[in-house]
Amino acid sequence: MRRLMKTIHIKKGYLPRLAGVPADTLKPLPPPGRVAACPARIPFIKPRLRVKKGDHVQVGTLLYEDKQDSRFQFLSPGGGRVEDIRLGPRRRVEAIVIALSPDEKRVAFPELSKLQLETISRPDLVERLCTGGIWPLIRALPFRDIADPDTVPPAIFISMDNQEPFQVPADIYLKGNEDLFEFGLHVLKRLSDKIYIAGAKSGRAGQPDAGRWANLTYTGKYPAGDPGVLLYHLKNTPDENNSWFITGQDVLMVARLLKNGRYPTRRVIAVGGSAAGDACHVQTRLGAPIAHLMDPVPDATTTRYVAGGVFHGHTVTPDDFIGLYETALTVLPEGNEKEFLALFNPGWRKPTYSRIYLSALNPADLPANCNRHGDERACIACMHCADVCPVDILPQLAYKAILAGEVEEALAHGLLDCVECGICTCVCPSKIELTETLKTARAAYRKEQRCG
Repeated sequence: MRRLMKTIHIKKGYLPRLAGVPADTLKPLPPPGRVAACPARIPFIKPRLRVKKGDHVQVGTLLYEDKQDSRFQFLSPGGGRVEDIRLGPRRRVEAIVIALSPDEKRVAFPELSKLQLETISRPDLVERLCTGGIWPLIRALPFRDIADPDTVPPAIFISMDNQEPFQVPADIYLKGNEDLFEFGLHVLKRLSDKIYIAGAKSGRAGQPDAGRWANLTYTGKYPAGDPGVLLYHLKNTPDENNSWFITGQDVLMVARLLKNGRYPTRRVIAVGGSAAGDACHVQTRLGAPIAHLMDPVPDATTTRYVAGGVFHGHTVTPDDFIGLYETALTVLPEGNEKEFLALFNPGWRKPTYSRIYLSALNPADLPANCNRHGDERACIACMHCADVCPVDILPQLAYKAILAGEVEEALAHGLLDCVECGICTCVCPSKIELTETLKTARAAYRKEQRCG
């Protein structure tokens, strides 16, 4: 494996000091009664169901596949009976709910030894990852869609840590799994000659150095460790824009499938936020219910649950389930209470990017809520979004070009370099949904390119 031992210093970014950071411990949870697969949270796929309500399934049974590419298969995270298939608007499949049986059965997949791994052909390895339901964990830049199995990427980025608040640090999920991680690295080496194992060189508490595996370290604020950010500061040729990426925790899933011959269901989830109560890391399984992750469950009428991350996660309810790509649950107050004499509040405990509140002088972690503190207004050209953008695009100009229908101009302003981190929206004083606008435009451009 190529050892670059390179350090990248990311100067831009933003990481607010938010209260509710999970404790550096891992709490095992009892098995849930139900689990689910959530197709609606897998971008760019069109699910074709392979089961119906009432069917009995095993761990590893095919639940659905992508209509556009049947090699993208999604397997059952539990064994039991298909209790419900939840449909959303336009009959979009939101969740396939499985009531677990006491004696869960598992589909057996071929085991692969380390010696066999050295001799297996690349097409055979890819086929095993596809039929084992693991391939969708490998995604491609710049659109962050599922990687094309027929291509050989210029590089694969392994993200060991995520600097977004309330994510699982590497030392939590790696403890006791070092050999598995090593095996997963050898698997990825068969897919690309260049592997970047990216870890934070230094950071806030709970995000230690990536250890003996890292050959690429970074410094800086969120989203310094994002594969798109690292690629932006590394690439020398346009071909590198199509690099792949995978998280360190998903490398363990790759290893478990091939080494043990069983579809892996173990997952470590970070539960944090100022309304989380017991903020900690929990060991559960894929597709676990949101309510199962918390004890007690906060009042849903005054609390918002965000699965996936503070800046780019999905709003969920206690009746929902954790998705395939989600390793964090953030619990925040809605913040709908009216503030008495808000105009005269100096804001000692209000998190904000600008320095208009006294919280800029407060070194403590600050409680955040979901109140936008104002309605959307016209862009005031404050340049806050450009000041924090880690890939040096001009979000406000790309946004205006998109609204004007000038796609080429938006591309010139760096639309495809956008890593969808969400901090431009977070710091915007005009409350403009910059990230969502850019994300929608990128998806539309991808669709146009695929159809063209």
